[in-house]
Amino acid sequence: EGRFRGTILTMNWDAISAISQLIGSLAVVLSVLYLAVQVHQSTRVAKLAMQDAAATALRDVTKPLMENAELERIWRVGIEDLSALSLEERARFFHAAYQFLKAFETIHFHHVYGMMDTDLWEGWHGLLRHYVFAPGMAQYWKLRPEVFSERFRNFVNSLEPPTNQRTVGTLLKEERS
Repeated sequence: EGRFRGTILTMNWDAISAISQLIGSLAVVLSVLYLAVQVHQSTRVAKLAMQDAAATALRDVTKPLMENAELERIWRVGIEDLSALSLEERARFFHAAYQFLKAFETIHFHHVYGMMDTDLWEGWHGLLRHYVFAPGMAQYWKLRPEVFSERFRNFVNSLEPPTNQRTVGTLLKEERS
């Protein structure tokens, strides 16, 4: 009877140990799943923040054009024909072109690193194509590509021109027709 009792005690401790290990394993699995959900949510929030920062960067460049008629005229005319601008106006256009393209470089960077939603990227990509092939912007790009990253230069140089170019200037011409 004493030996039987010792065997039962050993079996109970073995069962308790096995149950404890099972509970511990389940706790680890649940913790890993919880962490995975948290990482996914954090990544999503970071991605949304990056997309918002990219849009804000471009808005910061274009907002003065909406608020200042002279700057808007310089941008609109310069995009289509730099020679129609005075030397001072060309300098202002170059500053705006630099900021515009730097904003797109940031947007492209976010896309390359997977921080830009594909649908949003396609819209930005299309807009860049319209502007980078406009005569004034193309001339600026030829003058100063070295101020942009090699990755962005390669990307811009690989772009195909749009079949129907639409910049602010060309849209206004279409509207008048």
